[in-house]
Amino acid sequence: MNDVVVGRIRVGAVVETAGPTRPTWLFPSATPEAVERHRAWLAPHFLDGEGRLLQSVHTFVVKTPDLTVLVDTCIGNDKDRGGRRPFHMLRTGFLDNLRAAGVAPEAVDVVICTHLHVDHVGWNTRLDGGRWVPTFPRARYLFTRREWEHWTSEDEDGTRRIMADSVVPVLDAGLAELVPMDHQVTDEIRLEPTPGHTPGHVSVRLASRGADAVVTGDLMHHPVQVAEPEWQSSFDTDPVEACRTRRAFCARYADRPVTVLGTHFHHPTAGRIVSHRDAWRFAAVGPR
Repeated sequence: MNDVVVGRIRVGAVVETAGPTRPTWLFPSATPEAVERHRAWLAPHFLDGEGRLLQSVHTFVVKTPDLTVLVDTCIGNDKDRGGRRPFHMLRTGFLDNLRAAGVAPEAVDVVICTHLHVDHVGWNTRLDGGRWVPTFPRARYLFTRREWEHWTSEDEDGTRRIMADSVVPVLDAGLAELVPMDHQVTDEIRLEPTPGHTPGHVSVRLASRGADAVVTGDLMHHPVQVAEPEWQSSFDTDPVEACRTRRAFCARYADRPVTVLGTHFHHPTAGRIVSHRDAWRFAAVGPR
């Protein structure tokens, strides 16, 4: 993603993995015929020649004059995910890519996790001498209390692994804050409740000097959901609420000068929501 300027804030993306996804793996309703209806506006950025959805797993680096903030921390290395592809025991150069973008782990002030799914918390920690330690040792990690309470009440093996290696070590180190879903991080950065994908899911709203942007998190996984908000993700905790949240989000930001930053949107990632017939479309934008 080309850096986006939002008043005093600069936002960039550091990618861990990116590539094609079989549509029905992500959205059961995304049959080849249904996806093909949207080729004219999705291709080439978000749809390949074989009809596969193009996606990305990345962190957003949000820089203000005073703070360096990461929004979501991708999948992480060395994480046992029970053999579940594409998350199991990765070995990527994510931290090198982050440093190349001018962000050393020690320079991060705040980490915001939009929710606690596997591909949003992985680099919260790294393996050091057989122990999981916080990757960003100076940062305040922000998790919503509703999200934490939901996942720690789950008794599924995969969830327990994610909590044990990517969330609990941060709390044990005294670096985490459990915050409300409308938490104000700074005067220019706040959380916006967008539940449904998970109970405590939030987006991140940026507003500075009259400019506005919003990081989606997983309220949508691909731009096609702007046009098809009823397309449920296979990973939504509450599909009905997720759809309601998605429609409200699109209606709220359509035809406004608000840059939308999709947490899984492939390059160029940033864009605007525009009205189209009885729904919307996503229009990618260049650097600003």
